[in-house]
Amino acid sequence: MVATAARLRAEGMAPMPHFPARIIADTAELGDWIARYQGEAGVDQGLILAGGVHAPAGAFDSSMALLDTGLFDKAGFRRLHVAGHPEGNRDIDADGGHRVADAALAWKQGFAEQTDAEMAIVTQFAFEPDPIIAWADRLRAQGITLPVHIGVAGPAKLQTLIKYAIACGVGPSLRVLQRRAGDVTKLLLPFEPTEFLTGLARHRDETPDFNITHVHVFPLGGIGRAAEWLQGHGGHATAPARPA
Repeated sequence: MVATAARLRAEGMAPMPHFPARIIADTAELGDWIARYQGEAGVDQGLILAGGVHAPAGAFDSSMALLDTGLFDKAGFRRLHVAGHPEGNRDIDADGGHRVADAALAWKQGFAEQTDAEMAIVTQFAFEPDPIIAWADRLRAQGITLPVHIGVAGPAKLQTLIKYAIACGVGPSLRVLQRRAGDVTKLLLPFEPTEFLTGLARHRDETPDFNITHVHVFPLGGIGRAAEWLQGHGGHATAPARPA
């Protein structure tokens, strides 16, 4: 894991290791992770998550508990990313709403304001711009102004995207793929996120303080295909876990 991070940095890419709270036993283990990433690979940023398991392995049950240790600040991590859930997350809000998830982001907004941490919200990939825009605008109205790095599914076969979307718990925007599956003229064509990104860009042009500032690409159809698509649309290839 650390060796891979070092190789990516040597190739000019910035790795973004994940720190899932519920699989880290205690502060000693968290400190060891941070020290190894930083000391052996020169990493100074991370994605701080609760993790996808229900029962914590030890002392930490949330990303807030990890941040509260102060270990990232002591280690000089310059950039910390936290998770956002534009389409909801029933592991967090069982009723399908956003109350608990929004409260957690408000706490993280306060943490960013009280420290010198450079923070951003990173999301799962989605396929429909309007619900994402409504979520980002709602956060801003609540005073949550952390920049958002929205997840985008790179070009891939429709069947591949549907498989990953279901496995990753993508919400209502999955209907975009379902509608496409019903169009036999498009069934065999690779899906590209062009319309999704165009919708976000249009809103950004109309709303200068729009929270969504970056996209990060999930190379579900292969890293090569995602890199080619990025380069063909004015972007640049990056490590899969790095916001681009």
